[in-house]
Amino acid sequence: MNPQPISENNETTQFGGFWIRVGAYFIDLVVLIVPTLLVSFLVVSVYATRGQAMIEIIDLISSLIIWWIYFAILHSSKWQASIGKKVVGLKVSDKSGNRISFARATGRYFATILSTVTFCIGYMMVGWTKNKQGLHDMIAETYVIRSENS
Repeated sequence: MNPQPISENNETTQFGGFWIRVGAYFIDLVVLIVPTLLVSFLVVSVYATRGQAMIEIIDLISSLIIWWIYFAILHSSKWQASIGKKVVGLKVSDKSGNRISFARATGRYFATILSTVTFCIGYMMVGWTKNKQGLHDMIAETYVIRSENS
């Protein structure tokens, strides 16, 4: 099935709104708890003789890498969705409705940092923008839409 292009006047595209995206994020959070905690345990074990600050920096960087790889690979995959988005029937696409590249998914992931440091206003924008885009979606030129299987 060919993807539906997304346009300003396209009333057939159903965008993923704020609350369903929050639900998807919490599912992803549960999925990511195990690998993040395992790596954190390994970091603390391996670097136990180092200072606490060093352990915290390495732990932060390793967690950032885990989350980045998870979201970038899954959003750019055939699924076009993280596990959470897949469960709730959402997918990430470009303006043409196609799957995004790993590079764009990477940019989108790191743009979420801006959505966060703006006191999460970048995420809340999903609730009031026409195409339900957060700041990170606008930066990466992506859309979160309902998948055909939902």
